[in-house]
Amino acid sequence: MKKNRAAWIAGLSMWAILFAVSPAWAGDECLPVEEKPIKVEGWISKKFKKERKQIFKEFGALGYTRVRLRVFPMGDTAKVVGIGRCVPAYLARHILKMALTYTAGVDSLVNQAFISGHWTGIGTTMFDEPSQQKVDEAQVKALLNPDLSTDEFHALYQKLSVQDETVPYFGLDRPNAKRVE
Repeated sequence: MKKNRAAWIAGLSMWAILFAVSPAWAGDECLPVEEKPIKVEGWISKKFKKERKQIFKEFGALGYTRVRLRVFPMGDTAKVVGIGRCVPAYLARHILKMALTYTAGVDSLVNQAFISGHWTGIGTTMFDEPSQQKVDEAQVKALLNPDLSTDEFHALYQKLSVQDETVPYFGLDRPNAKRVE
């Protein structure tokens, strides 16, 4: 009897954990940046090592940010950017411009389902390719449009960051297990 009860409790606990960490649950409340600042993490290119303190100040120039950047140890950074869904458009555009200047560029966006709402990553290598989507220069330029409101910016970002349905896997195209519906 005790074994069945323990197995039942363990099974129930596992289901609770699975539902608690699903991407759908990643919708933390969007508090104003005055209450919860935006965290900017990632890498800048090695060629800017001597200017790093000034660059870190530039990233935080608009306020309401906590900047945690490092100098990439081997030349250029990854060309990946992730912007959380709670980041105001003016801050997101500023961070994107800085990323274009101080990293190897931007050619992939991380889907917002994988990141915290108040987080931004530049030159980041922490996300695998199935959780990203390639973008071109025109698409990045569209994100930099100053006429976009915060809602319009995030709607465009979400549209541009939808992952491919299939990914290459040992020479075959397989369904993308990381695709967020």
